[in-house]
Amino acid sequence: MMVASIVGFSTMMGIAAIAPTPEMFALCRLLSGIGLGAVMPTAISLTVEYSRRDRRQLNNALMFSGYSVGAILASTTGILALPHIGFRWMYAFGVLPLLLIPVILRVLPDSRSYLTKTGRSAEAQLLTDQYGLEPFIPADPSSTRSGLRGLFSRRFALPLGLFSAATFCGLLVIYGVNTWLPNIMNQAGYSIGMSLSFLAVLNAGAILGGITGAAVADRIGSKPIAILAFATATISTVLLSTGLPTWGLYLVVALLGLGTTGTQIIVTGWAAAFFPETYRTAAVGFVLGVGRLGAIVGPAAGGWITASALGYEWNYYTFATVALAGATTMALMPRIHRASTPVTTADDGQLSPAVAAPAGEGTRG
Repeated sequence: MMVASIVGFSTMMGIAAIAPTPEMFALCRLLSGIGLGAVMPTAISLTVEYSRRDRRQLNNALMFSGYSVGAILASTTGILALPHIGFRWMYAFGVLPLLLIPVILRVLPDSRSYLTKTGRSAEAQLLTDQYGLEPFIPADPSSTRSGLRGLFSRRFALPLGLFSAATFCGLLVIYGVNTWLPNIMNQAGYSIGMSLSFLAVLNAGAILGGITGAAVADRIGSKPIAILAFATATISTVLLSTGLPTWGLYLVVALLGLGTTGTQIIVTGWAAAFFPETYRTAAVGFVLGVGRLGAIVGPAAGGWITASALGYEWNYYTFATVALAGATTMALMPRIHRASTPVTTADDGQLSPAVAAPAGEGTRG
């Protein structure tokens, strides 16, 4: 799945670079987005699957930090190179991930559930021993609900909905802030150069804060850290409207990075650990798919507020309110570990003692 997705979006990026018409360009962008959208759920699922229980969030954060590093590199490359080489070359750079395909095929293991389904149980067991993982117990194929159908059972409907709502809130704030922060800070009286530097600090805070928060989540559980991270985003966005000194603004923007992208790292890592391996990729894909609606709404809302007669402060208030809603959804999450339990059609949504573990056991969260 990951290899096919990378090949798909990289190929479409390359074709977009030479597209002769706007219609062809738009189609390639759509198809590249679909391919790219399938990469992250697969990457998150594999990272969590092949991580020890006490390092799941940390390893996921380290993997996810590539997103923020890529955002910094892409924006920097665009600023420096776009005036000289044009936008087509920027899209042509999108074929570079194809160079990773041989490495991925050689190094990255398949999911243990996939190996078991395809009759390669011995290989799955070898990987279990190699990575020091807990034994993999496959679900009974005759009684397992597969894909999205199983996710919408009574057992998973509530957590799936809450994870999706939290991701919607998180991505709305992430994309809204990343899109409009330089413009908002410029409206507040800061130079364009300083406004762009805030964006770099935001992404640096996302990397450092996300990794730190994930390491703590592995020790005390994902739920309190997810709530705290959303609360940090709420408080940070409000503080940005209060006229802080420059050093204070940089500190608050760094904390906002933790509360936005850092929060999303923790939430998606928690979601991947929460669901059984049978449903993990589908669950994370669904959660991120719903969240992408927030990625559309966030920049649109920021643009509407910026163009309206409302003051620039209302951008902060809006994003703070959404972040508070995200904290509320995470507070409603049940602290139950289901990730290792096979799911059958007999499941009526009531967790038996053998299935439900107290909050301090299994995968914390």
